Amino acid sequence: MDGSIILQVVLLLVGFVFLIKGSDFFVDGASSIASLLKIPTIIVGLTIVAFGTSAPEAAVSITSSLTGSNAMAVSNVIGSNLFNILMVIGVSALLGDLLMEKSVLNKDLPFLVGITLLFTAFIIIGWNITQIEGIILLLILVGYVYYLIRGARKSKDANVVEDAKLTPLKSAIFIIVGLAGIILGGDLVVNSASDIAIALGMSETLVGLTIVAIGTSLPELVTSLTALKKGENQIVIGNVIGSNIFNILFVLGASSAISQIPLDSSMLIDVVFMIAVTILCFIFGKTQDKYDKKEGIILVALFIAYMAFAILRN
Repeated sequence: MDGSIILQVVLLLVGFVFLIKGSDFFVDGASSIASLLKIPTIIVGLTIVAFGTSAPEAAVSITSSLTGSNAMAVSNVIGSNLFNILMVIGVSALLGDLLMEKSVLNKDLPFLVGITLLFTAFIIIGWNITQIEGIILLLILVGYVYYLIRGARKSKDANVVEDAKLTPLKSAIFIIVGLAGIILGGDLVVNSASDIAIALGMSETLVGLTIVAIGTSLPELVTSLTALKKGENQIVIGNVIGSNIFNILFVLGASSAISQIPLDSSMLIDVVFMIAVTILCFIFGKTQDKYDKKEGIILVALFIAYMAFAILRN
């Protein structure tokens, strides 16, 4: 392997480390600030943690949009959403049954299917995502977060507030260091991934769908497996669905609001597969209110087949 490619691979890995650790620092700092301000735990989980695990995707896609690597901005979101459903839920289901909450099954999951279809409609209309469409996605996100907070305040868990783990000064430092890590990591990942793609004759789309998507989805995977180990398997579903919603509404919304994202018609296959997988996730949950080992095997097998297809197509 050429020395320059090895260097770019090292920089890519370093970028992933900055992204993941930066997200951890950001979430810890923001959660402590929320506790100091007496914000209920459930609201912190629905907003700060969901945004924190999607921060790597946001950093990469927004950086891609600013630098003109638009194909990577969209393919990163598509690849991340596919990885979250097929691998995070799939692997977790292999390790133990994942029970579905009624509210997630009846509200959040259908909402994810709906915005995935809306995202597809935006693409088909003109093979791009315009700045106006990006703003629409961001406005939908604001409405969704408001709905979550309003519902959380009405729930019996709304008054539960965790004790702050950090002092105000440490919380502020964690937030600043976390954001710096996310920004620096996003810049390293985009630049090194683009250089690797060019050197190996790969397309930005393929790199975004595979290497970058998997790397930026590591926080979701680690968070879900940790929750599963602690017996909190419902957090796995909430983490995946919440992250996928944030990926479409915030990551794509912010990226396209910065600059219009033109798309190649060949990406329609990937988008249709993402829709099919999201609907399959809903069907699996609706049939028995949980994901078991059999469904976990199907999801993981679909991911392996899709990765093979994406690589061969390139």
